[in-house]
Amino acid sequence: MLRPHLPLNALRAFEASARHLSFTRAAIELCVTQAAVSHQVKSLEAQLKVTLFKRLPRGLMLTSEGETLLPVLRECFDRIAQTLGRFDGGHYREVLTVGAVGTFAVGWLLPRLGDFQARHPFIDLRLSTNNNRVDVAAEGLDYAIRFGTGAWHGIDALPLLQAPLSVLCVPELARQLHTPADLLGQTLLRSYRTDEWPQWFQAAGLGSHSLLPQSVVFDSSLGMLEAALQGLGVALAPPLMFERQLASGAVVQPFDIGIVTGSYWLTRLQSRAETSAMSAFKAWLLQAVAA
Repeated sequence: MLRPHLPLNALRAFEASARHLSFTRAAIELCVTQAAVSHQVKSLEAQLKVTLFKRLPRGLMLTSEGETLLPVLRECFDRIAQTLGRFDGGHYREVLTVGAVGTFAVGWLLPRLGDFQARHPFIDLRLSTNNNRVDVAAEGLDYAIRFGTGAWHGIDALPLLQAPLSVLCVPELARQLHTPADLLGQTLLRSYRTDEWPQWFQAAGLGSHSLLPQSVVFDSSLGMLEAALQGLGVALAPPLMFERQLASGAVVQPFDIGIVTGSYWLTRLQSRAETSAMSAFKAWLLQAVAA
């Protein structure tokens, strides 16, 4: 794109004056004289053939033309400042924004994130968590790690791993569970997916058991397992995401029966061009999953 001559000094003088509504305070910020700022603004007005300020006895007031120009300049100067601020020690620090299902973020990603940071010290990762409801475009995400079938409209999806659901509970409760049928006398903790426990009972050879005992519904496996840790019931959750709790003995898996209801996927908008930071994260993540 061909650009006309950009009067950068005049634009800076106008933007600072518009923020302060004062030539004097703008001059202090820019380390020049008040006369120099006033001259630059007048030269910009002459070039544009408009009046940008109304000069008042006690300051300045933006005209409608000035109000139109200010937000454009403010955004541009902020973006320039942010970009320049990312240069550090001869390197450019890239920002990578990732959204992830809370269970995956806490149970799998965070324990391994130190390795990514060590390998890519000049990528600033911004991680947000969700309960699998995410709008990649609206939230401005580079990637979203989500659970499901991999079929989302307008989305590229790479499979990461499966995390079968199995029974998890505290050891005291597990001592009461000798066979899967004993679960029918317990409070069952479940997600909003009503078919998970019936699928598990079927896999355990007990039929679908559409009439389940008392249950409590959670929107996250993290909350579900916390309830299980407090002895409120038996969770149906992915053991792979709770390896630390299993290793410490805080919870146990009384039955070696699991059901697969979906997989974790690395997703991005098909219209989103892949940056070098995105490529680095994807390569690291796929390597970590394979390991």
